[in-house]
Amino acid sequence: MENFKKNWQIQHNWQLLFPVLGMLMLGYSSFRLVDVIVGGINLFLVIILSMVLFFILLKLTLFLFKKLERKWSVEYRWEMIRVFIVFAITGSSSVFIGKPIIALIGITKENFNTVFYWILYILVGLIFYQILLVAYGWLFGQFNFFWEFEKKMLRRFGLEKFLN
Repeated sequence: MENFKKNWQIQHNWQLLFPVLGMLMLGYSSFRLVDVIVGGINLFLVIILSMVLFFILLKLTLFLFKKLERKWSVEYRWEMIRVFIVFAITGSSSVFIGKPIIALIGITKENFNTVFYWILYILVGLIFYQILLVAYGWLFGQFNFFWEFEKKMLRRFGLEKFLN
């Protein structure tokens, strides 16, 4: 355990929450992906394939950590897990918020062209993604990181006039 704490630069036991939460989310995502792909034919097969996918995704995530560790400026390694969790929650939330907003406006696949519907759906989701990213970043104690990330993203969209 001390090796794990040293590797992830964990100083306090409460910081272990983020690696544990990250592993749980990765495990759940692996199970859901396999369950959707295989279709729940055999629970034993789904569990075995979920474990295989879990280890593949874990290796990919650790590879991404090494690459992004140099690019992102976070004080401790465990904070990268917190950043990934914020990205995951924000993406899911923007989809859940976008769907009712589109329905509230009265836009459905039936009364709009399918391509136009999806373009609007993505635009609404993208707008809420920007707002939620900073809000969740603040909730998880990473406001400065996500505010800088947001400013960089707005500049890339050509919307730097909104930053002044």
